[in-house]
Amino acid sequence: MTGEPGGARIRVVLADDQTVVRAGFRALLDLTDDLVVVAEAADGGAAVEAVRTTRPDVVLMDIRMPRVDGLEATRRIAADPALDAVRVLVLTTFEADEYVFEALRAGAAGFLLKDIEPGELREAIRTVAGGRSLLAPSVTRRVIEEFARLRTPLADGAARLAPLTVREREVMAQVAAGLSNEEIGARLLMSPLTAKTHVSRAMTKLGARDRAQLVVLAYETGLVRAGERPGGGAA
Repeated sequence: MTGEPGGARIRVVLADDQTVVRAGFRALLDLTDDLVVVAEAADGGAAVEAVRTTRPDVVLMDIRMPRVDGLEATRRIAADPALDAVRVLVLTTFEADEYVFEALRAGAAGFLLKDIEPGELREAIRTVAGGRSLLAPSVTRRVIEEFARLRTPLADGAARLAPLTVREREVMAQVAAGLSNEEIGARLLMSPLTAKTHVSRAMTKLGARDRAQLVVLAYETGLVRAGERPGGGAA
């Protein structure tokens, strides 16, 4: 599951109800040495079955599909412990699509606009397949913040955060700001490895699938509020 010479190819499932869109993505990815399309699906139900059958590294998931949409399909994949290693990248036409936030909340690792440049698409797939975050400096965090701005923090937000240490909360707030482990380490005077450890522990304690869900939880619990810098103050 690396893009390095001699490494295993990153396995991708394409889920979109438009045949021409799937064909376009397949043609693009099939020309890339380290990526391979292992299945296609025209609706969310078929996408989930394809994922269970092929166990890909990444799913490119359209949100708006007939019968079972991409949001529900993402929920089903994220809820299946056997598919824990699968990363979902949501495809959308509009950056402000109302379903994008819900998809991230459901377990998507990030989202991509359908008119993304070929090189950016390939790199996005490699990034999430490698377990890294798409949150910074992409528009993903801005979308999370925009929808969080319209919501009231969860009433049990403080209780949800109770298992975290003070340091873990500080690190989680920095993740919500879109910082990498290296940037968190520099800001909080710790090594990148220590920052990574705190992120992993926070994810485990909160049941977050990945960094994207950790960011969603940071806003939903009120740890970070839209428009504020981590630690307080206007952004």
